[in-house]
Amino acid sequence: MSSVSSPSAGMLLREWRQRRRLSQLGLALEAEISQRHLSFVESGRAAPSREMVMRLSDTLAVPLRQRNHILAAAGFAPVFAARAMDHPRLRPALDAIQLVLKGHEPYPAIAVDRHWNMVASNASIAPLLEGVAEPSLLVAPVNVLRLALNPQGLAPRIVNLAEWRAHLIGRLRQQIEATADATLAELERELSAYPGARDSARIHHDPATDIAVPLRLRLDDAVLSFISTITIFGTPLDVTLSELAIESFFPADEETAERLRELAAKG
Repeated sequence: MSSVSSPSAGMLLREWRQRRRLSQLGLALEAEISQRHLSFVESGRAAPSREMVMRLSDTLAVPLRQRNHILAAAGFAPVFAARAMDHPRLRPALDAIQLVLKGHEPYPAIAVDRHWNMVASNASIAPLLEGVAEPSLLVAPVNVLRLALNPQGLAPRIVNLAEWRAHLIGRLRQQIEATADATLAELERELSAYPGARDSARIHHDPATDIAVPLRLRLDDAVLSFISTITIFGTPLDVTLSELAIESFFPADEETAERLRELAAKG
């Protein structure tokens, strides 16, 4: 019975170099090493030191989780901890997230992990989720991309569904390109198989007239219009923390702002 050997550190580094569309010479120049030495590392003729793995991974912007994999393949212990969400060391960061979410009210905001599962939200999110036809979409862990685009989720209430779907799937594909995450790739295949997804591929935006892709969501007798921003931690040394992001939604017009203030007052 044959066995499949695990990829070496050099092979993994070469894969990330190719993913970043860099030549050996280009990477060598950016990392300030010789192309010859890089060639030897990638081919397995030279074993990279811990410092070399870290330097090349940093130059290639390899995500922290994957940097640990390369270190392990090179025979070194992982550098970056991957703590559970309830670990005490993450409490200050999670408290900071809660402050940001609460401070954004009466406008909606969520925090998501690397697979777009919602880990926290503020009170302004709940009214927007009323009327979701499939209850399982709201069972933790709630995947916000699936919730938004599933025909039994928010999709029927998104007025500009084709436009918003193209935006979300485009972001997801960029993330897959950056991280090589198999779970995200499977999620992209699922979302792209939803009805109407092919139509979204033909959506184009005019940068001369648009400043951002809006989310236009029908709520009762009104259409709320949002633009969003993404916030991440600037200098994470923990894998879990590096993969958390906050998406904050801002009203794109005064009518939306007024309706959100009314909803908050009722709550």
